Amino acid sequence: MDFFEQMEARIPHGEVRTRFAPSPTGYMHVGNLRTALYTWLIARRHHGKFILRIEDTDQGRLVEGAVDVIYKTMAECGLTHDEGPDVGGPVGPYVQSERRDLFGKYAKLLCEKGGAYYCFCQKSDEEESGGETGEIKKHVCACRDLPLEEAKKRVEAGEPFVIRQRIPHEGTTTFHDASFGDITVENKELEDQVLLKSDGLPTYNFANVVDDHLMGITHVVRGSEYLSSAPKYNLLYEAFGWEIPTYVHCSPVMRDAQHKMSKRHGDPSYEDLIREGYLTEAVLNYVALLGWSPKGENAEREFYTLSELAEIFDISGISKSPAVFDINKLRWMNAEYMKKLSPEAFFAKAEPVLKTVITNPAIDLRAVAALVQTRCEILSDLPERVDFIDKLPEYSTELYVHKKSKTTLENSLSSLQAVLPVLEGLETWTNESLYDALVALAAKLEVKNSVVLWPLRVAVSGKASTPGGATELCALLGKEESIARVKAGIALLQK
Repeated sequence: MDFFEQMEARIPHGEVRTRFAPSPTGYMHVGNLRTALYTWLIARRHHGKFILRIEDTDQGRLVEGAVDVIYKTMAECGLTHDEGPDVGGPVGPYVQSERRDLFGKYAKLLCEKGGAYYCFCQKSDEEESGGETGEIKKHVCACRDLPLEEAKKRVEAGEPFVIRQRIPHEGTTTFHDASFGDITVENKELEDQVLLKSDGLPTYNFANVVDDHLMGITHVVRGSEYLSSAPKYNLLYEAFGWEIPTYVHCSPVMRDAQHKMSKRHGDPSYEDLIREGYLTEAVLNYVALLGWSPKGENAEREFYTLSELAEIFDISGISKSPAVFDINKLRWMNAEYMKKLSPEAFFAKAEPVLKTVITNPAIDLRAVAALVQTRCEILSDLPERVDFIDKLPEYSTELYVHKKSKTTLENSLSSLQAVLPVLEGLETWTNESLYDALVALAAKLEVKNSVVLWPLRVAVSGKASTPGGATELCALLGKEESIARVKAGIALLQK
């Protein structure tokens, strides 16, 4: 018992302690990121500790490089951990496979306490109740009733075994969840689950309980798919005589009303979103509101920094209802974040993308960035928005017909023919001088400004939608290129 007493003595007390415990099985999906975020926010809100634990006991599902993805994502998102494999801490190791010897000891201790038993059934020997009767299938064997000493002798003789949880046959188990309240299940509906496999490795459900206790975890945040396992967790805590943590089960993130988000169905991971040009700050802000709502004076507020969330986050705001991931809402939110960036910050993010589509060294990329910043939702939109700058695309004359601007093919040709000498005679080539000259031309021709500006915009861009107006585009392209494109537009309309 000295070993168990020493382990108990290591456990920190008197503070909120939360953990994010991902399995290194690939990418960080949106639901995982939300769990990490909520877990971090609870710790920061209460000035507690946030622990990162790597759960790698399911060796068959491990993906090379996945641990690096976890570290990279957490660092990018600012979800710093106080304890973990890379920073250490008082209750390490923080990689589950490195704790392997612990679980065997605790499984055997649970057998001594009567909360578990040695099972020597081979799979072919097991009987299951249920089947066509429609009852819940359960493991049934005589091992449950074996005297402990007899079971130990069989173990010492080298007989293969697993250790199973001893679930009471009678009565009920009630657990409390911060979101779902009190939930009661009949014990007869629960199976004697395997805690320790024949290879000596723990099952996920057992390792979680042992590690959470030994690391002093006070709040366990996880998906609502684990609600059905919570009664078994409670019974394990009670059998050991341990304090039960606060459970916070989060409803799933859905693609639509019927389907969960899934990588297999093309739904984006965090990495995918960043690769597509979303800002980390916008993604975190949006994910925070997927299933959580602020209260009081912040009830209608939508924009938060991470530090602001840490000040107001309360688990009472977590909803029981599934949250639907709306990519259009995220695009809108990301666009708002784009607008708030300083010009320098936006250029730093946009420059690598702009360089892939604009190869003309005469083009001022900073000027392009300034033009598109308030008109850009995500960075991956940029190539399609600015590709005309490098080369005028082929386009249909139908673009010149614009009902709102009151332009037709005929008056567009007339406007461009009138615009050409004005551009050729302009000595100062700026957005302001261009605008003044063209507005004066419209007044001289006795037409609306749009009758002059819309055809010019189409001629220099070849697009119906551009990141700037006609004069802004001309200022960017330069005098020689702008005039050449206007001449090309006149030739196209004359055909």
